[in-house]
This record gives sequence, structure tokens and C-alpha cells, in this order.
Amino acid sequence: MSKPPFWLFALLVLMLGALQYRLWMGDGGFAEINELNQQIATQQNENERLLERNRILEAEVLELKRGLETVEERARHELGMVKEGETLFQLTE
Repeated sequence: MSKPPFWLFALLVLMLGALQYRLWMGDGGFAEINELNQQIATQQNENERLLERNRILEAEVLELKRGLETVEERARHELGMVKEGETLFQLTE
């Protein structure tokens, strides 16, 4: 049997190279998949953080709905309010 021509071998190597490039760097290639996986991980972390924040806010809302003690405590500490008939004593050093 005779050897295949050199140009056929070169053409096959070029085609293999083009397919490899597309696999690694093209649309839907490994590079894009890795980047998308990173974005998914980042978004999942952000979602977990926001879910925890929502749980805290929900607990706070339920607490505010249940009793006036929480509302009263917030009014005292955050707004500096005093109940009617109370006397506020402020101590300084």
C-alpha cells in the first residue's frame, strides 16, 4: 500500500486543532462552563445570605405583631421616648 499524501495528514491535523479549540474556547466550551459554574456558586452564596436576612426580618415582624413590648423597647432605645408618667434620669460622669 502506498502512503497517504502529506497534505491529507496536514488537513486532518488542522481539523483536529479546530475542533479542540472549539471544545476548549468556543461557545459552550469548557471555559464558558467553568465561568458559568463560578457565577452559579456566587449567586447561591448571595441567595443564602438574603434568605438569612429575610428570616431575621420575618422574625422581627412576628415579634412586632405579637406584643407591644418590642415596640416599646425600640421606641425607648432608638427614639429616646419615655412613657407618660415616667421620669427620665440621665447620669453623667
